[in-house]
Amino acid sequence: MKPFFVLIVVFIVSNFSTLLLKGTVDYFFSGKIALAVMLLFTSLGHLLYTEGMTLMLPEFIPFKKEMIYATGLLEALAAIGLFVPQMSRITGILLIVFFLLVLPTNIRANLKHINYETATFDGPSPNYLWFRIPFQILLIAWTYYFAIR
Repeated sequence: MKPFFVLIVVFIVSNFSTLLLKGTVDYFFSGKIALAVMLLFTSLGHLLYTEGMTLMLPEFIPFKKEMIYATGLLEALAAIGLFVPQMSRITGILLIVFFLLVLPTNIRANLKHINYETATFDGPSPNYLWFRIPFQILLIAWTYYFAIR
């Protein structure tokens, strides 16, 4: 839920900032800023909560810690790639693929009640999926709208 709030709050603040600085609202810039800040926020989680995030991965996946670090690095690089004109579109496409690929992991973690922040099994109930799945759809639509189209 925290990434959702980061995305929305940064979008609102960025729109107000562009209005104050430019005299007009820049929705596309603000949308990219919000997505980039959210990606940096979530990539930080890969460093802070590595142990808990390894619990989210299926048993058959090797090198779990390395996978968590790598995906965190990819999220940080994607945040940068959104602002490189020659890379923005492909970054958006790859982010959508990434968001689709991590959804089953998020669902699995929730069904197993994994609390990735504490690396315990006292996480949210499956009711959280009523928020998480629509949020993932929002991320995909957001990425398409602000990075691809």
